Amino acid sequence: MADGNNPAPPPAAYPLQSHRYAIKSSVHNTAASRRREQAVAIGKERREALMRAKRVCRTPLSGSNESTIEDGDMVIDDEKGLETRTAQAVQELKSSLSSQGKGAQKKKIEALRALRRLLSQSEVPPIEVAIKAGAVPLLVQFLSFGSSDEQLLETAWCLTNIAAGQPEETKALLPALPLLIAHLGEKSSTLVAEQCAWAIGNVAGEGADLRSTLLAQGALLPLARLMLSNKGSTARTAAWALSNLIKGPEPKAVNELIKIEGVLNAIARDLEKADEELATEVAWVVVYLSALSEKAISLIVRSHVPQLLIARLLASENLQLLIPVLRGLGNLVAGDGYMVDSILIVGNSITDQALSSLIKCLKSDNRVLRKVCFHFVYFIWPTHTIICRHFEHKKLIFTSEATPLLIHLLTSAQFDIRKEAAYTLGNLCVVSAGSTDPPNIITEHLASIINGGALPGFINLVRSADIESARLGLQFLELVMRGYPNGQGPALVERQDGIDAMERFQFHENEAMRNMANGLVDKYFGEDYGLE
Repeated sequence: MADGNNPAPPPAAYPLQSHRYAIKSSVHNTAASRRREQAVAIGKERREALMRAKRVCRTPLSGSNESTIEDGDMVIDDEKGLETRTAQAVQELKSSLSSQGKGAQKKKIEALRALRRLLSQSEVPPIEVAIKAGAVPLLVQFLSFGSSDEQLLETAWCLTNIAAGQPEETKALLPALPLLIAHLGEKSSTLVAEQCAWAIGNVAGEGADLRSTLLAQGALLPLARLMLSNKGSTARTAAWALSNLIKGPEPKAVNELIKIEGVLNAIARDLEKADEELATEVAWVVVYLSALSEKAISLIVRSHVPQLLIARLLASENLQLLIPVLRGLGNLVAGDGYMVDSILIVGNSITDQALSSLIKCLKSDNRVLRKVCFHFVYFIWPTHTIICRHFEHKKLIFTSEATPLLIHLLTSAQFDIRKEAAYTLGNLCVVSAGSTDPPNIITEHLASIINGGALPGFINLVRSADIESARLGLQFLELVMRGYPNGQGPALVERQDGIDAMERFQFHENEAMRNMANGLVDKYFGEDYGLE
């Protein structure tokens, strides 16, 4: 048995070996697939939050001539009255199309504005009524080339809010998509292009089928170019729309995006700006790029972007920004050894900043932020890292404030956070032995974590009805009984009623769990247990 900082060597292999090392191996074998799963999960989370995936435009874009909503200007109407007014507005819109002469353009703008106000200033926008009254084909006609910017802006605004509706309502915009994409081009005014990008972002946020349609119709390139804009609101809207468009799970769009000239420079530029809303949207673009494209990861980690993300992580208290920043960093660390070998170097100031930021996030009361934080921590020790640095990164975390904080989370947090804390603590206790050999136990780490009060938390996991959590608990108990100094591990486990916890699997229906638990009890608490 090794002591101090030296990892203890593994014993001879025995039947439990295939189960024993899952604490370590699960990170190594599934890094790429986990990033893709995270991308899908992120998409589901964002879809549940309507204001993240799809957004109603209620106020004018920055720089437009339209006055902001004044007090009392919000439409508060009974449902029947609102339906009637909306149907009338669509009829007036239709009538204005046939208007000729001096006042025709003014009549068109007034009709568009009346419908837009109903769609943007109603507490519950009357989208379904507008669609049934025939608004969409009329609005497509108002998007025709040669129309005034004012007409195009009002039309795109109406379409933006229709696209923010229910799935079938969003799909009603299919006839308008080619013209919305066309007006993203350089010949359009910035305001018109930005409003069209907003509408496209709402459509893309609805689902994979509509994203595929938008990509097939060429939305990616003009949106990417729009993100290069020096105008903050335009870059922000374009970045948000892009993140909805590329969210996967197929990697084709992100592979095309990262090759577009200026995109990576624009991401770095916008992360440096003081605008946290802009940084948030750009960080989500990084999340999907790094989740779905190995090429994108390679380019990003060799740019200034990782340092900028870590700086944002350290400086900001904005939850909406911290979540995508952490997710992006986790993907980058998982995807490319350069990130660990050349950037996250022990003793490097940026590494100290990253660790301080992680501790700050783990202290947060926000469950989602804590879970995302673990997503980053997992990948600080990937397989392609050389063994020495692998150990040094674990030692860096172990000697920080993170370890007692993780023990506290293991014993007191919500179940899913306890599970994440247990996984991380278990990984802090082992280090790769190279190739396919079982990992060495880091005796100092194991003893300190046990002495810090973690063992009851792991035994509680063994008692859990969740098989994955129970397996994680059994794996850690095996480490304790095998590697705790002076052979005291079995006694410690017995003292915390660990035998009773393991024996619940004596006749369990899960064969792997049954064999694992029974094997541990037989090996460490057999006939010779307790004999001097």
